[in-house]
Amino acid sequence: MTAGDVSNLIAALPLPAVLIDRSERIIAANDEARSLLGQNMLERHFATVLRQPQVIEAIEQSLHKKGAEKTRHLSNDGAQNTTFEVQCRYVGNNGDGQEGAVLVSFMDVTHLEQAGQMRRDFVANVSHELRTPLTALMGFIETLRGPAREDAAARERFLQIMADEADRMNRLVGDLLSLNRVENEERIRPKEQIDLTGQLHSTLNSLRPLADDAGVELTLDAQDEPVLVTGDTDQLRQVFTNLVENAIKYGGSGGLVKVVLTLFDRDPAVREPSARVQIIDNGPGIDAVHLPRLTERFYRADNHRSRQLGGTGLGLAIVKHIVNRHRGRLRVESELGKGACFTVILPR
Repeated sequence: MTAGDVSNLIAALPLPAVLIDRSERIIAANDEARSLLGQNMLERHFATVLRQPQVIEAIEQSLHKKGAEKTRHLSNDGAQNTTFEVQCRYVGNNGDGQEGAVLVSFMDVTHLEQAGQMRRDFVANVSHELRTPLTALMGFIETLRGPAREDAAARERFLQIMADEADRMNRLVGDLLSLNRVENEERIRPKEQIDLTGQLHSTLNSLRPLADDAGVELTLDAQDEPVLVTGDTDQLRQVFTNLVENAIKYGGSGGLVKVVLTLFDRDPAVREPSARVQIIDNGPGIDAVHLPRLTERFYRADNHRSRQLGGTGLGLAIVKHIVNRHRGRLRVESELGKGACFTVILPR
């Protein structure tokens, strides 16, 4: 095989790849490798191009042992860190007197690293969320068995707190199961035709007692005639219940929560006719720094207040996945002191 044949072969590989000969110089590289490592690498010693110690060691071991080695290469494109799995494979003599070389390829495994980190974060968050009520329950049980055994007033107070903490754990487990179910169904688009206007009327009627207790007026601005969309009745009810309930709890200080249904013949967000549902409050608003992360699992703009109001930190994550399943969009707009607007865009 000629040098030109080798270069053509390396160029045809879909992954970034370089070939390093026994003199430890780079003798071939494809365009993907040049984009990753730099343009002027041919005939240079590999250590001046691949400067990470673990990569240098893996290549040296492959050259010395004439075998295979594997390691990691870390990079940064200016926007995020990128992790590559590096495979070193020794290519032996081909019978024409030329010495062997090491083929080094780079496979981007950033998405796998991120998925692993997300799983670890998720387990840590769930453990933390469950540990707090469990610790409280264990403490109160110990107190009821000891100092408060004969104290009827303390016993009633502690039992109420224990019931609240048990309810909190029950809500968390329920939301975790709901999130898992929604994620499993996210790729399956609903096929049922539902009346969105009727859905919103029903949702607001069910939440009026909560709004009355909070001193909040609920209003609906929508067409009288049915608005049909393709969707899952129970899941869309969950979306609007969650968003309106959040508006009452966190934006209720404004005294008014408005739900507005608007139809578009062609919506640029979904590139087809749509129905937009806006849930608008006049409360304290949300700092802009929190807006990009509101739909992350367990992310809370106000940790203390959310826990006081019984939030699990999973509601908006569930909303996001349900809206994604319906091929819709979720948008959040807010300014401190000027309330918040959550918009659900559904194709129709």
